[in-house]
Amino acid sequence: MITCPKCTKENQDHYKFCLGCGAELPRDASPKKFAPGTPPHGIPRVASFVDESTTAGTGGPAVAARPRPAPAPVPVAAPAPVVAPVPVAQAPVPAPAPTPVATPAPFAVAPATAAPAASAGPANCPQCEHPNPPNNKFCASCGFKLAPKPAAVAPSVAPAPPPSGVILTALRADGTEAGTFPLPSGTVTLGRDTGAIFAGDSYLSPRHATFTPRGGRLFVRDDASLNGVYKKLRREEPVMVQIGDTFRIGQEILRVEPLESPSPSPDGVERLGSPAKGYVARIALVIGRDASGNAYPLPETGLHLGRERGDVLFPEDGYVSGLHCRLALQNGQLFLTDLGSSNGSFLRLQAETEVQNGDVLLMGQQLFRINM
Repeated sequence: MITCPKCTKENQDHYKFCLGCGAELPRDASPKKFAPGTPPHGIPRVASFVDESTTAGTGGPAVAARPRPAPAPVPVAAPAPVVAPVPVAQAPVPAPAPTPVATPAPFAVAPATAAPAASAGPANCPQCEHPNPPNNKFCASCGFKLAPKPAAVAPSVAPAPPPSGVILTALRADGTEAGTFPLPSGTVTLGRDTGAIFAGDSYLSPRHATFTPRGGRLFVRDDASLNGVYKKLRREEPVMVQIGDTFRIGQEILRVEPLESPSPSPDGVERLGSPAKGYVARIALVIGRDASGNAYPLPETGLHLGRERGDVLFPEDGYVSGLHCRLALQNGQLFLTDLGSSNGSFLRLQAETEVQNGDVLLMGQQLFRINM
């Protein structure tokens, strides 16, 4: 066995990396099989005896042979056989009795704990294909970190569905979930006063939107909120818009406005202006409750909006995609289409609208996904 110098876990001699911490195991520190230099029990005496016989047989100087017998008294101390009272150490014989009693216990526990591991079977390293025991954290051959096996989840832990069967899930800007709100059964009005996942958004009105189940379907209505309720458009699916509708891309809020000729002055003088032939409407930036900023004429051929490409660009808005959406005229009707943008295009609801499973609503500064 090789003892890891970092975590002191014991590893097999052929392992290169520790199974406990993944540290590389020292090669020169691996203990070799025990091979005593001299066999036990009295070899020193036998060796001295051989030396004496050798000196006697070679006719060596008597002076050299005499010193040997002198140690002979040492063998007299070799009443090591007298140490044969080691049988007297049979008094420790009771000691072996507790030992067997202790040994069965660990061996009895080991099978119980090892049983699940055996059932799991060895796991092959994805890097070198070396088979490893199922409880290894690192490969014993190359040290690659092994992915833990997912623990089985008891199905009984699943939460009970809400009475209405509808859950609003708040989404962060990166798409991760920030919290859930199960809708109670029946008609329910939500807003900043509702608390829970709505309480921290100051852009939500106290009573912002009402959800109504009807005939197995779910409808949402804007309750005259200050900032409105927006529904996210599905990619590449045109949605009809009308004059007065408001939509949002990135941080830009735009309104579709009629393109009207300027009225004459009270004295009947016509106002000069650029010709509007070929234009059907205009889109204006909403910068306040009753204020608009830049306006862009909407030709019959349509407009593309984006951050880098298109007819109307918003280069300073990092939430707008390079090519974000399109406004086009088809059969005399305007359609807004999201062109696969990263953050989506949103159309403000003007009337009660049906929502379906997976739809995303923008209320205040938060996104909410409908789960039904």
